[in-house]
Amino acid sequence: MTTPALSVLDLVPVRTGQTSAQAVASSMALAQHADELGLTRFWFAEHHNMPSVASTSPPVLIAAAAARTQRIRVGSGGVMLPNHAPLIVAEQFAALEALAPGRIDLGIGRAPGSDPVITHLLRQSGTTGDVERFPSHVQDIAAMLQSDGATVRFTSGGEYGVKATPAASGSPTIWLLGSSDYSAQLAAAQGLPYVFANHFAGVGLERALDLYRSQFRPSETLDAPLTFLTANVVAAPSAEEAEARALPQLRAMARLRGNKPMRPLETVEEAQRGLAEHPDAQEQTLIDAMRQRWLIGEGGEVRAALAAFATQHGVDEIMVSPVAGAYDGEPLDSAAGRAQTLDLLVA
Repeated sequence: MTTPALSVLDLVPVRTGQTSAQAVASSMALAQHADELGLTRFWFAEHHNMPSVASTSPPVLIAAAAARTQRIRVGSGGVMLPNHAPLIVAEQFAALEALAPGRIDLGIGRAPGSDPVITHLLRQSGTTGDVERFPSHVQDIAAMLQSDGATVRFTSGGEYGVKATPAASGSPTIWLLGSSDYSAQLAAAQGLPYVFANHFAGVGLERALDLYRSQFRPSETLDAPLTFLTANVVAAPSAEEAEARALPQLRAMARLRGNKPMRPLETVEEAQRGLAEHPDAQEQTLIDAMRQRWLIGEGGEVRAALAAFATQHGVDEIMVSPVAGAYDGEPLDSAAGRAQTLDLLVA
């Protein structure tokens, strides 16, 4: 069984007692570590107004990570396009490509990345939140990132050129992200690489991949389907430690899915106490269901599971979301548990 290439999806988790500065510092250290380990890419998600997530601005985080790394591809997983004007996204990623030529990925998603109130605030603030124009916005971004740029045609018959940067020598690789059939079919129609958000959705993976591969139309930038898988992963020296480190994120996701107020990510000890002192049948049901889809265990066991997962779905790359929590005594500016997961996956 072939070992798949490994990449990382990071949400910049914020745990109890941790500042945003400390959370970002730990993620930058993790990006450097992934680079040193020889991993393929390191992507930052976009989420808003969540106490446990500091990845609110992927372009800023990508720039910081690019400056601290040498070879790994860095990108967004993804930019939530309804929150942004396409020209601004194109300009930001053209600038990133100039900073780190040949190392930038632009992953684009159609969801807002937040709750309905924040989505309303974003649209009220002047962003182009017309989700119905998502397909054309993706095409506009791709065109503006090319050296020739895009052409705006007026109803009067005039034309106007638009470029994301004055003299592009290269452009980021654009990926479409999604957790439904829609993005799979759009990526296929536009001849773009595609990633199903398996780490979040958990259902519909097989159908989405089949739609993407069967409906794919070659484009100027891609002549065959290109995809990889995402997965929530915790690896540790022992299965017991892995289960313990997975618990804070499992409880956080159970709170999200149960529509309960969000809070900073618990430490391992806080999560264990909470589970013991305040048992909740609904929460436990959600945790048990998610646990079945996550890859948690001793390093060798998880490596084998990742290889089997990749083989099952016909891909040669897995993007892991290393969701290992921290123990009380671990430094607030470190990513010890998450770094340990990566170490054990490449051992």
